[in-house]
Amino acid sequence: MGGPARFFAEAADEAAVVEAFRFAEARGVPLFVLGGGSNLLVADRGVDALVLRVRVRGVALAGGGDGGAGDGGRGPRVLVRAGAGEGWDDLVARAVAEGWAGVECLSGIPGDVGATPIQNVGAYGQEVAGTIAEVRAIDRATGAAVAIAGEDCGFGYRDSRFKRAWRGRYVITAVTFALRPGGAATVRYPELQRALTAPPGGAPPPLAEVRRAVIALRRGKSMVLDPADENGRSAGSFFMNPTLEAGAAAGAVARIEAAGVLAPGEAIPRYPAGEGRVKLSAAWLIERAGFAKGTRHGAAGISTRHTLALVNRGGATAAELLELARRVRRGVLDRFGVALTPEPDLVGFAPGDVDDLVGDAPAAGQGR
Repeated sequence: MGGPARFFAEAADEAAVVEAFRFAEARGVPLFVLGGGSNLLVADRGVDALVLRVRVRGVALAGGGDGGAGDGGRGPRVLVRAGAGEGWDDLVARAVAEGWAGVECLSGIPGDVGATPIQNVGAYGQEVAGTIAEVRAIDRATGAAVAIAGEDCGFGYRDSRFKRAWRGRYVITAVTFALRPGGAATVRYPELQRALTAPPGGAPPPLAEVRRAVIALRRGKSMVLDPADENGRSAGSFFMNPTLEAGAAAGAVARIEAAGVLAPGEAIPRYPAGEGRVKLSAAWLIERAGFAKGTRHGAAGISTRHTLALVNRGGATAAELLELARRVRRGVLDRFGVALTPEPDLVGFAPGDVDDLVGDAPAAGQGR
């Protein structure tokens, strides 16, 4: 859904990226960097900018090294450098086939390698922050290539400096991942644990088995690309799981308990989110606020399989989908006092169009 770009270009190398900067500057138009487009909502009017599709390709081994920003550098590593235009799941599939642990739980996620550091892509107990050793980028102001250590990227839950302090400053052209050759799979997420059959002797499951289980779980929620799936036209999870300070979380829990939405013996899903913060389940909040799977709003709707996915049922406009998003966000806020934040990058909207949805949260600036 959404309208066209005023200008569109593809860059197969860093020189072409710099040329795009000059093209946009000469014409006085903004530059928007597009990844695979899977985490993007474009306004119906389109994008009055040069939309640049980064197609820098190639995967190469860069030797051994320490771990990523969230890994602490423990144990031997193989450094794998991938161009920003490589498909993310293609890289994960290769890592699993080679026996390189560290990204197996991130299987089945659509989009490109270059966008993964921006929102610190994560799922089923893993985040790319745990493996990113270095990000190579072009500085928009100077046109110079820079190498940024993973530990300097300021990773947080679906967050990084690329989304905030560095928003609009860099165009990512390659990412180097520090993976664990022969390492054990990460199986800490309860839903994934339940989906796996424990091997004899208590050994960790093979990486390939974890990948198969993750893809099966994602497919069951319509979170893999499948043209035949009626719920497939989505941007994945539309809202992020809210992370709250402990005091705010306690207040939200009190409001939820007072709302009378809990079944007998039911516990409110909540998880530690580091530094005194608590993560709540956005999907759970949406359902308890009265929005069931399959809810429709014109040609837009909520997936019949996953409450967090807002879908295009056929012919939906971006305006329709945003109206539905507002209904959901307002319902959760009014019922429980928790403000949900959209996860997709909202592009081409006029000032004020989406202020009531994003609040103080900036868009990513490089679509997945």
